[in-house]
Amino acid sequence: MDKNPSESTDNEAQASKLVEKIQQLGQSNLPKAPDSNIHVLSIIGQIEGHVQLPPQNKTTKYEHLIPQIVAIEQNPKIEGLVVILNTVGGDVEAGLALAEMIASLSIPTVSVVLGGGHSIGVPIAVSTDYSFIAPSATMTIHPIRLNGLVVGVPQTFEYIDKMQDRVIHFVRDHSNIEEETFKDLMFAKGNLTRDIGTNVVGEDAVENGLINEVGGVSGAMKKLNQYIEEQKDDEKGDDVH
Repeated sequence: MDKNPSESTDNEAQASKLVEKIQQLGQSNLPKAPDSNIHVLSIIGQIEGHVQLPPQNKTTKYEHLIPQIVAIEQNPKIEGLVVILNTVGGDVEAGLALAEMIASLSIPTVSVVLGGGHSIGVPIAVSTDYSFIAPSATMTIHPIRLNGLVVGVPQTFEYIDKMQDRVIHFVRDHSNIEEETFKDLMFAKGNLTRDIGTNVVGEDAVENGLINEVGGVSGAMKKLNQYIEEQKDDEKGDDVH
């Protein structure tokens, strides 16, 4: 008996989808999370701002994240946010804008630095209510650099200096690090090859007060759920009064 042509077409389509999954992810079954009250925001690769980066660069486009963050704030089903970072940094103003948006959310937020949270990734990492860093993860703290054509006039250097102050003050206000300590790490000589700055690894980031705790995803989820329960209790208390 001949097979129905539509059935064979469906089978071929399913087979091709399965092959595609294996090629892309190395597995046939994708894990499906249940409806969760926690949203995960990934900031991976280079943070792309006003200038489009080459296609071979792994980027996180800030114009994609801004609507997500606004939607998170508006969605009553989302009670907490986890920010996963593995970034080399990128556009300073775009990174600082994302950090300010995350810091202004009304729901509890927790960040996890996995691999690296370098450069402008530092303010994003500390913008949450609580921050974790993996033991092997690193954070590069260095002065602001400009790429491309730079006009060598006093106003340019004044602009860079003011932008740098914005980053320093944000990190100081959203972490436990002292401003002078952060500046010492930023302007240290000899720690980075042919450059100024410091590469801070897991425990060192915590000791300096930059990150709250060494840990990973499980610790972040536990802390976030604790914050969510505390916020619910506070809201119940307000309702009683």
